[in-house]
Amino acid sequence: MVPSVNGWSDLQGCLEALVKQTGDIRLEVLVADRIGETVRAAVRAKFPDVRLLEAPADTTIPVLRALAFREAQAEIVGVIEDHVIVPPDWAEKMLAAHREGVQVVGGSVDNAARERLVDWAAFLCEYSHCLAPPVGPANWLTGNNVTYRRILLERFQDVISEGRWEDHLHSTMRRAGVRLDSRPDIKVGHKKHYTVREYLYQRYLYARSYAGMKIEKAGKIKKFVYGLAALALPPLLFYRIVSRVVKAHRHRWELVRSLPLILLFVTSWAVGEFVGYLRGGGNALSKVC
Repeated sequence: MVPSVNGWSDLQGCLEALVKQTGDIRLEVLVADRIGETVRAAVRAKFPDVRLLEAPADTTIPVLRALAFREAQAEIVGVIEDHVIVPPDWAEKMLAAHREGVQVVGGSVDNAARERLVDWAAFLCEYSHCLAPPVGPANWLTGNNVTYRRILLERFQDVISEGRWEDHLHSTMRRAGVRLDSRPDIKVGHKKHYTVREYLYQRYLYARSYAGMKIEKAGKIKKFVYGLAALALPPLLFYRIVSRVVKAHRHRWELVRSLPLILLFVTSWAVGEFVGYLRGGGNALSKVC
């Protein structure tokens, strides 16, 4: 399933890759769209076999995913994003992993928007933890290259309905004894283009929504303490990104060139968490794309 939140130019490439899957596999493609008729008309015209699920413009990405989970009919349900490009053997590899008895399989994510420095900086800021994922049982999986057995999703429907990001679902599954399996060889491309202003705003929105959810039931004192702690985030986040890229032995030159932008982005990230802890998430989550 594919949440549609960025427009036709992104979604088209994603769907073109999905319909080129190799092997004797019947792929059910669901697009949960919040953009509107400009996207939906194009999907109907170019990809008539895609199942369109229509949602209001302010629907959050987690809610779009929940909508598609409820509508999915296949035994194995996969989640990507509208700016993710899957390779031709993606479905084959995911299904092969599930045939080994695994209930949740997560692949890796690499940058497919390589021409502009801002896109490299955004990718490294957001996906540095995905550059060298573990092999086998894992504590976390990426949310935009992951597949589940549908019967498992039905078991955790109440958690999915909370409208939170995949890390909450995965943590709940792990506590219940479900194994999360990491397969870095199942790789997808993250092809998203930004301006500096756009990504600064997106980092702010994501961080504010995250912080707001994290302590939405906490008292004022705890929220204030967390807000103060958020002011120390920029050097910590900056260090984590740099150390992960260096440790992964990948994209080091792109990292060096991106450092000034990454510093800007982690500052926006910290500001978002600061506001989220003190004032709540507001409607930030519905604007994340």
